[in-house]
Amino acid sequence: MSESLLQVEDLHVWFDLEDGGELHAVQGVNLSLDPGERLGLVGESGCGKTTTALAIMGLLPPNASVSGRVLLEGVDILAGGEEAIRPHRWVDVAIVFQGAMNAMNPVRTVGQQIVEALELHNRAKGVKARARTAELLEAVGIPAGRATRYPHELSGGMRQRAAIAMALACNPKVLIADEPTTALDVMVQAQILELLDGLCRDFGLALILVTHDLPVVAQLCNRCAVMYAGEIVERGRLEAIYHTPGHPYSRMLFAASPDLAGLGEPVISIPGAPPRLDRRIEGCPFRPRCDSSFEACTVRPRLEPLAADHDAACHLNTKVPA
Repeated sequence: MSESLLQVEDLHVWFDLEDGGELHAVQGVNLSLDPGERLGLVGESGCGKTTTALAIMGLLPPNASVSGRVLLEGVDILAGGEEAIRPHRWVDVAIVFQGAMNAMNPVRTVGQQIVEALELHNRAKGVKARARTAELLEAVGIPAGRATRYPHELSGGMRQRAAIAMALACNPKVLIADEPTTALDVMVQAQILELLDGLCRDFGLALILVTHDLPVVAQLCNRCAVMYAGEIVERGRLEAIYHTPGHPYSRMLFAASPDLAGLGEPVISIPGAPPRLDRRIEGCPFRPRCDSSFEACTVRPRLEPLAADHDAACHLNTKVPA
């Protein structure tokens, strides 16, 4: 029995390609989440973050194959296919999709979509469902009267708030927020992050924040997992990864982000691009872009402990000084 609220063990995801090949999008991911904990899942686009989130929810398309386990309070919710995970989806684990406009039905009102979630999972019916919807909208800062509006009638920030209200409809224990501030202006981003912070405190939610924005992680999370080329290359307490990164990719991600400490440090981009995951990768996936690679990097490194609750997959951590 797992002691964590959510435990992801050796998760792999493959996508069948039209040419007969396959893309290995997620490669042996291991994550844990305790009640009330906030985990940032970070990395560049194409590194497998969203695919990992959708795999946890059992929402991958038909051309995807999955192996590994997702334990919710010790129960493997992926083991029995769709019938096994459906009772947990939205009830125990909910998701705020990237791009609320695309995630919501454009021909149904915001209120109808939240009511549907409540009724589908037998949380409330009829008048009670509509009253609960009004409460949820008010909780995320939307006047209850706007339940009759269609998604296109709301601003980007309001749509994102409505998507969060929908995710909270069944009182989940785990909330996955996939790039919740994408395409929003700076002021609205700050409001959404403040809202998530308050909801986590008020409702005791455990949060997985999927993002490429490290300042957002620093503001909202207490633990971090860094993904590259479909795998976790570093994980642990946010303070440890920020102050003593154990992987060059983590260090370079911080260097490529706006200065978090206000010290006037320049922003330095990471050269190159992540590798294609439809091809076999020899050695460390980050080696072609790394500024610290050496001969051992031709062998793929494993996640190894650096300190308590701090692991990294880099040969530099075991290199014997000359």
